[in-house]
Amino acid sequence: MMRSILIGILVLMTAGIGWLTFSWYSTHYGGEPFGAPFALTDQTGEPITEAALRGHPSAVFFGFTHCPEVCPTTLFEMAGWLKTLGDEGKDIKAYFVSIDPERDTPEIMKTYISNFSDRIVGITGEPAKVEAMAKAFGIYAKKVPTEDGDYTMDHTASVLLLNGKGDFAGTIAYGESASNAIAKLKRLAAEG
Repeated sequence: MMRSILIGILVLMTAGIGWLTFSWYSTHYGGEPFGAPFALTDQTGEPITEAALRGHPSAVFFGFTHCPEVCPTTLFEMAGWLKTLGDEGKDIKAYFVSIDPERDTPEIMKTYISNFSDRIVGITGEPAKVEAMAKAFGIYAKKVPTEDGDYTMDHTASVLLLNGKGDFAGTIAYGESASNAIAKLKRLAAEG
């Protein structure tokens, strides 16, 4: 009897959390695609807009090329996940958006990303426009001075998952197991 009550409470809590998440998303995004319109530059120097995140599932990661650990690890893992998915994930597009556009020019992004995968598209641009995009996508980013007079960037370390309509479909947390990440990407690919 007690077990049934606990299971019932757990089901109600799960439903409540789901409803709150849906309610928050609906209130903040009103059914519109996640984020906001943007006009930036890809790693080849070509213009890129929010249209690039429509018509197919997307995995979007915000980071910077001078990142010592989180960004290279995430890009390495992302490349591995996509490779593991093979044909099952062929429609998923992957993006790496620089939160440090002052240093991350298209040329630097192209060289950096080429070390990981040819399936990941780099995005950079004018600092104010990059900052606006990050904010619209709920990404925390802050420049932090270092003792040597340089700086690093604190930032959200999750990969955002968007469906083919550009709607938020979940996240892959930094350090999440490969099996969980691949399961989430399989579900994303299946839903389109």
